[in-house]
Amino acid sequence: MAFLLLYGQPDPVRGADHRRETGVRRISGAWWGARTALAAAALLLAGPVRAGEVDDLRQLVRDLERRIGDIEQSRGGAAAAPAKPAAGWENGFFVRSGDGANTLKLRGLVHADGRIVGDDSDDASTDTFLLRRVRPILEGTVLGSVDFRLMPELAGSQLDLLDAWADVRFSPALQLRFGKGKTPFGIERLQSASAIRFVERALPDNLVPNRDLGLMLHGELMEKQVSYEIGFFNGVGDGRSGEQDTGRDAKDAVGRLFVYPLRQVVSGPLQDLGLGIAASVGRQDGVDGLPMFRSAGRATFFRYRGDVLASGQRVRWSPQASWYVGPFGLLAEYVVSDQEIERPGQRDEALTNRAWQVAASWLLTGDNATYKGVNPSADWVPGRGGSGALELDARISQLDVDDDAFPVFADRAVSSDRATAWAVGLNWYWNAQVKLVLTYEQTSFDDGDNTRDRETERALLTRLQLAF
Repeated sequence: MAFLLLYGQPDPVRGADHRRETGVRRISGAWWGARTALAAAALLLAGPVRAGEVDDLRQLVRDLERRIGDIEQSRGGAAAAPAKPAAGWENGFFVRSGDGANTLKLRGLVHADGRIVGDDSDDASTDTFLLRRVRPILEGTVLGSVDFRLMPELAGSQLDLLDAWADVRFSPALQLRFGKGKTPFGIERLQSASAIRFVERALPDNLVPNRDLGLMLHGELMEKQVSYEIGFFNGVGDGRSGEQDTGRDAKDAVGRLFVYPLRQVVSGPLQDLGLGIAASVGRQDGVDGLPMFRSAGRATFFRYRGDVLASGQRVRWSPQASWYVGPFGLLAEYVVSDQEIERPGQRDEALTNRAWQVAASWLLTGDNATYKGVNPSADWVPGRGGSGALELDARISQLDVDDDAFPVFADRAVSSDRATAWAVGLNWYWNAQVKLVLTYEQTSFDDGDNTRDRETERALLTRLQLAF
């Protein structure tokens, strides 16, 4: 009777013959042997067993079994992590293979804008409501090391393929991207459209190449203290995108280096000060290589004469900086674009256009500002409470056209040689997906010939953003 109370029934699951690992078999065998010896000792020595002693023995057995289970688990390795779901929502809808190596995510971006431009007697801009961006985004990973992205633009009821690239990750420091995407040049242009603080980007964006097709090496070094991009692209005009080369087989070489020089040197807010430099060089020929410059109200304030052509080397360079610490954000850039042009029957010329901007932001609710946007600490959802995040923004920017553009290559009657803009904004981030943007931007123009300047543009711009 004492034997049965102490030893219990054989447990085939815990038996030595069913153990897979040698260490666990030894422990289990020793345990069963100890239990057998204890049972024998109980039969030989214990004599009559009282009920209280039986309960004590049962509790001892349970404690020992629990300890053996802990030893088996430690020998067999830590408990397996919960399996990741095969489908669901992670800032976008996704499906995932069982091993996690292959994923597919559906995301989206919608910008519903309102634009009012006051004192616009030149009718250069139209007061309107519009869908500025409508972009379904398909992205994912194949075999754990090849990322891809497909993003069309549907705004204006037209189809335009913006991004179509694949990225092979050999390591964080070495990745190879090929296809169509953003040229690695302007710091504000490289910022996602969902993360920009104002409704429209600043005046330097007129000189920055947008999306292009090519091949690029990029990566991050020294624990993300240094990032680099270097590649070869078809080459596009200032402020433009393209999918094929229009420059007589010439290609643009583009490079960008961005560092956080104090991240490993000092502690405190200066750790997040980032400095960068970008440059591009290539040859462009034909009218497709020449830009038009626009204001925040989308009015064209500079264009070349219709028979002017790009006819040679184009060099761009841009020092740039960002600093995001706590609720404060700062972004600055200076852009220079030098382009050789020609006009039939006239002299050739190398024109140098310049632009710069400084933009600051402050989150009144104390949330953290980042280059990639704002994720409120207290989401606001209608009917559920919360406050979201409230942000105040200010910016000044300027674009100078080379004086030598006039009067041979551009007409002062329709083009200005300088634009200066200042803007203030108030943004309300409901949550990571929805924000309201209110921007007032005023742009003045200098025609440079002591005649009537173009009227100052006063634009009130609004946006409702859905991004996931």
